[in-house]
Amino acid sequence: MPKAGDVVLAEVQFTDTFEIKTRPALVLFEEYDNVVVAGITSNTSMKGIPLTKNEGAIKDSVIKLNYIFTISTMMIKKTLFPLSEKKGRIVFDELVNKLSGLKR
Repeated sequence: MPKAGDVVLAEVQFTDTFEIKTRPALVLFEEYDNVVVAGITSNTSMKGIPLTKNEGAIKDSVIKLNYIFTISTMMIKKTLFPLSEKKGRIVFDELVNKLSGLKR
């Protein structure tokens, strides 16, 4: 079962097509066999949180917190590696910052 902070290989649908591809994603949380993930891209010119080969990525990548979606646990092919505690804190803080507009 995937845990928050795990980088997984999962089948994901792209937003601009109906095409499904196997791509890396960061698990944000899992509940009732639904997994909320953030997409990861190897296009390092995109905005997001850097993820390096030294941290476990196959190639330097970016965690895209503007690309969050829900998948079934059945769509996860395998767990690749866990984020470091430090990187997990960066992701958490950035998510809280993005959601701060909800707090009134």
